[in-house]
Amino acid sequence: MHIFDVLGPVMIGPSSSHTAGAVKIGYVTRKLLGEAPVQANILLHGSFADTGSGHGTDRAVIAGLLGCKPDDPQIPSSFEAAKKAGFSF
Repeated sequence: MHIFDVLGPVMIGPSSSHTAGAVKIGYVTRKLLGEAPVQANILLHGSFADTGSGHGTDRAVIAGLLGCKPDDPQIPSSFEAAKKAGFSF
């Protein structure tokens, strides 16, 4: 496995671990579900909880659940995109 297979060479920040990593977690979760979620209860732990909105983790997880990848410029507007899609969180 190549490092770019894990996160990718281009990431929307501000933080590679708390933004791009969180997008990847949401994206993989969506893939495991096999379809777009309509509702999610999300609880952040550890450093994700400590820096959540400041590092964009909250928007990143939602973006991933919506199908965005770590280099998607729509990550910062994921809350709005979720509302349009009828996805509640």
